[in-house]
Amino acid sequence: MTERLPLSQAEPHPLSEEEFWEIYRKVPRLTVEVLVTGERGALLTRRAIDPCRGLWHIPGGTVRFGERLTDAVARIARRELGIDVSESRMLGCIEYPSHYENGLDSPVGLVFLVTRHSGAIRVNAEAGDHGWFRRLPAEMHEEQVRFLKDLGMADPPPGDAESAGTNSRRMDGGH
Repeated sequence: MTERLPLSQAEPHPLSEEEFWEIYRKVPRLTVEVLVTGERGALLTRRAIDPCRGLWHIPGGTVRFGERLTDAVARIARRELGIDVSESRMLGCIEYPSHYENGLDSPVGLVFLVTRHSGAIRVNAEAGDHGWFRRLPAEMHEEQVRFLKDLGMADPPPGDAESAGTNSRRMDGGH
């Protein structure tokens, strides 16, 4: 069974939900994506909250006003994964036109590879599941699939033209 971090440990968001959508339906939203990798592949979580409930994704979140990017990575990794990041490096960025095209917001994610951390992975209630993947699952943000595939960090999901006849492969036995 997956150990979860209670939402009560989460820091309160500085914006109400109404303020958040009022702002981010008008301007791009800067996010950080927290990429943890290992021998078993890339760590992904399955969203248990809206938007994009049920999709596998690289854990991430919004950068707060005045927050340093590395501090945002550390905050989000602690909140969503229960780990303390001591070292990370930026790999690139992901634009998410699918969000805008589906009536949501317009995020731009800066992807940080966690190169050193302490603590065991313990996802919070925002994730319904988590796993280590070498072959990406089909139910994932296409923009993240493309990013990881282009970097050579993971194989494309089933149904991708380059992966016909293969299955998504979790490398953790389901937990």
